[in-house]
Amino acid sequence: MRKFLLIAIFTCLASQYVTAQSAFAELGGPGLASINFDTRFTKKDDGIGGRVGVGGFTLNDGFGDNVTMIFIPIGVNYLVGKDEKNYFELGAGVTPVLGNVNGGSSDFSGTFGHVLLGYRMQPKIGGFIFRAFVCPVFGNGGFIPYYGGLSFGYKFGGKK
Repeated sequence: MRKFLLIAIFTCLASQYVTAQSAFAELGGPGLASINFDTRFTKKDDGIGGRVGVGGFTLNDGFGDNVTMIFIPIGVNYLVGKDEKNYFELGAGVTPVLGNVNGGSSDFSGTFGHVLLGYRMQPKIGGFIFRAFVCPVFGNGGFIPYYGGLSFGYKFGGKK
């Protein structure tokens, strides 16, 4: 959790030097059900950028145990577009997974990698964003090629 806090602080400090930033809720993808922050590393609305988020869930496993999992998707992405609104998004990253059973009686952790190929609708000047993507995931548990997700959020900033 300390690493996540350091990444969040670094992202907030770095965001003072970049133009396009967005926050979005994502269903599917590397965070399963997550809230994310995305920023460009240049002064342009396209090009290279990064994202960090947090998501997770708690459920009962049917044997009387409550299982809690936290996903922290971290990645880099590249946006390509010609009309300053519609973009092709290409990305990759890693998602640390933290979990426990019954409030900490049995802790576990792991990671998995992901690749992202998708569409992003993002206005030039702040406003609603939409993302739809295919996101193959891979790790010790195997490879899932047909995984994807949807995101809805808001873009802050941008140049006129």
